[in-house]
Amino acid sequence: MTEDRRVRITEVGPRDGLQNESALVPVAEKIAFVDALGEAGFPEIEVTSFVSPRWVPQLADAAEVMAGITRESSITYSVLCPNQRGAEAAIASGADKLSIFTSASEGFCRKNLNASIEESIERFRPVVELARQSSLPMRGYVSCMVRCPYDGPVDPEDVLATVRLLLDLAGGDIEIALGETLGVADPDQIEAVLDEVASVVPVSGIDLHLHDTKGMALAGVDRALRCGVRSFDSSCAGLGGCPFAPGASGNLATESLLDLLEEDGWETGIDRAAVDRAAVIANRITGRG
Repeated sequence: MTEDRRVRITEVGPRDGLQNESALVPVAEKIAFVDALGEAGFPEIEVTSFVSPRWVPQLADAAEVMAGITRESSITYSVLCPNQRGAEAAIASGADKLSIFTSASEGFCRKNLNASIEESIERFRPVVELARQSSLPMRGYVSCMVRCPYDGPVDPEDVLATVRLLLDLAGGDIEIALGETLGVADPDQIEAVLDEVASVVPVSGIDLHLHDTKGMALAGVDRALRCGVRSFDSSCAGLGGCPFAPGASGNLATESLLDLLEEDGWETGIDRAAVDRAAVIANRITGRG
């Protein structure tokens, strides 16, 4: 395979997939899930989030999970952290990468982070500094790239504005992940956002995080590939949904993404049989299996 036929997949099931579960998942089960995903050869697994248990009680065990997983040297084990305290805990846990998250929508940002977009950026300044001191890479999520559950349609220019804030914050040294949080976008809407953001970030450097509420995620992937996107998030067994986005169902399923990519001749380096084994664990611990 030539290099331009490779696609990078970040597996977000352990974090974004489990954060919305109503019943607490035991630490040992989370560790088993992450370890099973590790056997599949993902370049990156988003393990957990160091957020306040008041906001996301399902992830209150972040440090325990990070301490218990078996690490593969080829895998980046990333975590989400919203502020300095979270970043300090994440670094102490041995995280390989820190992710911060804001929104292109003021309404969603206030509901999710209890802050305006500008205020959220200010909270991230110590996180960025700590990441630099520890020589850790960073990712910046921009939620609601097409539509917000509170504010309605989101203009691509608003997405660009938030991306600019993140780039300025990190001196340009940050991966940008665009989140289609509600899972309602059609391919044209996704392309419109990519075209806008491409003025400051090469499309090949953008990560796309899709949900599949309306069954349009794969169509969005296909269009994004044609636009030049080469990095996607997905969740084993399609787990997920955002606790701050009412009605949004699961993330794009890793299995469905792999099927599409394989059919079209893209190379991922992911062991599909290992993903299927991890899905058995995911379905068992969430009661879907």
